[in-house]
This record gives sequence, structure tokens and C-alpha cells, in this order.
Amino acid sequence: MMNQTHDFKTFFQYVIPSVLSFALSGVYAIVDGFFIGNSIGDLGLSAVNIAYPIVAVIQALGTGIGMGGAIYYSIYKAEKKEAQAREFTAGALWVLILSSVLLTLSVSLLNSTLLRLLGAGGELLALGETYIAVIALGAALQVIGTGLVPFIRNHGGSFYAMAAMIAGFVTNMILDYLFVWVLDQGTAGAAWATVIGQGFTMLIALVYLIHNRQFTLNIPFSKLGRVSASILKLGIAPFGLAMSPNISLIIINRISMLYGGEPAVAAYACIAYAICIIYLILQGVGDGSQPLLSQYYGEKNFDKLKQARKLAYGFAMFLSLIGCIILYLTRGSLGVLFGASTFVNTEIENIMPIFLVSIPFVAILRITTASFYATEKRGFSYILTFIEPLLMLALMFILPPLFGGQVMIWWSTVLARVLSTLLAIVLKSDVDRMGDLGTYGRGDTSFKTS
Repeated sequence: MMNQTHDFKTFFQYVIPSVLSFALSGVYAIVDGFFIGNSIGDLGLSAVNIAYPIVAVIQALGTGIGMGGAIYYSIYKAEKKEAQAREFTAGALWVLILSSVLLTLSVSLLNSTLLRLLGAGGELLALGETYIAVIALGAALQVIGTGLVPFIRNHGGSFYAMAAMIAGFVTNMILDYLFVWVLDQGTAGAAWATVIGQGFTMLIALVYLIHNRQFTLNIPFSKLGRVSASILKLGIAPFGLAMSPNISLIIINRISMLYGGEPAVAAYACIAYAICIIYLILQGVGDGSQPLLSQYYGEKNFDKLKQARKLAYGFAMFLSLIGCIILYLTRGSLGVLFGASTFVNTEIENIMPIFLVSIPFVAILRITTASFYATEKRGFSYILTFIEPLLMLALMFILPPLFGGQVMIWWSTVLARVLSTLLAIVLKSDVDRMGDLGTYGRGDTSFKTS
């Protein structure tokens, strides 16, 4: 009984700060939308919404690299292989630095092209270009800032990681008010607020790692390629999971422009801002439990691993239901919050219940995917990460023309998430039926046979 109480307490010591951190990362997007929407209106809101997937790629890349390195750090640490653990810390830092340089150059050069591909044109394109030009300049701050947070969490600093996120969020909010409302800098001001806020998060994270003597760039050049490749391979799943709502956003925006036009895009912008926070909270449960799952996996303590996973499912379902209740009760005022027109606000109120159907399914999907990549089952985690947008795209080509236009675009997103969750349950059942989660080889998705 004492052991179970201790495990329960340990689980929440990791998960609660992670949930709060991910919730704040979702609020980052809302803050920009809130200030821009109330300053410029539907057009500004749509511009930030269409441009946001580019911002999301930058932040998700940092999360993927950081998670990939941090997972290997935890596993090797649990196996008492200190040298290898530090090599993965150094390798991840080098990958974060190099990728941030490449992102700055590529996003700066392809700004207009990327926005056109996302569906921007006319005034929407001009506002989006201004926003992304600043975001590109601060790409390094965002990539490294988000990439260091998983390391802090895996080093046992969950509350410090949360503090770093809070500091960045508060900075972003204050500067959004100053730049967008007081100085009337529009989308450029919102972008500067985001970049500087992420810079504060990065600075605080660096202070923690240096103070705890965990910051290192020391890795033999001969090992850098192998370590980097391992980090990137494992990091694809958390990168994809962080990007999943934004991939969905791109698909929905492009197809909604054909059926519902700018009002549909503006309506989904408000819904996406709110519902994305719920998705990120659920990811926070998965990623918060990841250090424990990876540690128990490295220790080959599969009973504790399954217990932690069970707690993650239960807590994620609880949070998903609370989120559904809150969003349902506030659906009539969501558009008002972002300065949307009366027509758009009415649309939001009507279609929000459709999206709420999928939230409990997403809870199961997120925890299952996180448990797979935390224990090096990257093949299954890849499948669950990328099947949802593929199903969504397929359904949107089939259902709207046959059964009712724009409303079936909304239902396509729900059905894609339900089907993805059913697949997750099947894969998890296969793993459990074959025995302990540890029966996989490192980095392999095939079963070992004895």
C-alpha cells in the first residue's frame, strides 16, 4: 500500500507540471489570436491562424529533438550508463543548434511561398508575411527553448520546466498587450512578443542545465552522426504528435476555403485555439509520464511501467471530460473572446459540440502514442502519429461532396480521430497480449522470441 501511494505521488509530481506547461504552450497561440483578433478583426485572426502551422513546425521540431534525446538520456541513465546518457544530451543540443540555423534560413527565404501553400492570398498573405518574417528571425530561440524543456523534465526538474514555461508565457502576454494594443504594431508586434517570450524560456532552461552541470556539448565527432540519427528517428513521433493539430488545421483551412470560405476558416480558428489547449493538456499527461515510462523500461520494471501507463490513461480521460464540459458551456462566448463577428460566433456555437465528441478518443490516442515512443517502439508511434491526418484528408475528399459540404468537413475530423483511436487500442492490445512491454528490442518494432 505504501509503495502504491509513493508511485501515485511520483506520477503526479511529474505529470501535473507537464500538463500545466503544455496548457501554457497552447495559450501562447491563443494570446496572439486574442490580441490580433481584437485589434484587426476576422482578417487578422484568419492571418495568424493560417500562418500558425509554420510557427508550430518550429516549436514541434524543438519538442521532437528534445524528447528524442531526453528519452534516450532517461533509458541509459536507468541502465547506469552515464557516459552514453551524457552523449545523448550533447547530441541533442548540437541537433537543436544546427536545425535552428537551417530553419531561420529556410523560413526566411520561403516565407511567401509557404503561406501561399497554406492558402493565404491578398491582405491575408501580407499580414501573414509580416508575422512569419519576425518568427523566422527568432527561430533559434523557439527551437532551443522548446527542446531544452524535455531535458529538464527528464532530469527531475518538472516544476522548474513549468516555471520556465510560465515565465515565457507571462512575457509573451505582457509584450502582446504592449506591442499590439499600445504601440499598434499588428501581426509583427504579436510575432515579436512570441519570440521574446520563447527566448525567456530558453534562458531559464539554460540556467537550470548549467547550474545542475547537465549542459554539455562534449561528444566525439565519430559518435555524433549515430547519436543524432537515433535522436531524430525517435523524435519523429513526438514531433508529429505536436504537429498533429496543426496538420489538421492546414487540411481543414484549405478544404474549408472551398466550401465555407473565410467565415469557416475564422470559425475554426477560434475552435482550434480552444480545443488545441485540451489536446496539449492530454499530450502533457503523456509526455509528463514519459520520464517514468522510460526509466521503468530501462530498469526492466514492467509492472511499474504498466501501472504508470494505467494512471496516465485514467488522468487523461478525466481531463478530457472536464475539458469537454468547459468548452461546451463557454461555446457561445468563444468568438467574442477573439473579436470575431456575430456570424462567426454563431457558427462556433453551433459546431463546437461536433468537435467535443472526439476529445475522449484523443485522450486514449495521445497516451498510447506517448507510451510507445517512451519505450522505443517508434514504428507503432509513427503509425498512430500520422494515420489521423491521412484519414482526415481521405474522409474530407469523400464525405463533403456526398453528404453535405462544410458540416461534413467538421465530422470528418471527428471520424478520423475515432478510427485512429480504434487502431491504437488494437496495437496496444497486441503489445499486451505478447507479454511485457520490454519484449521489444531497442529501437525495433518486431518482437523478440525466446
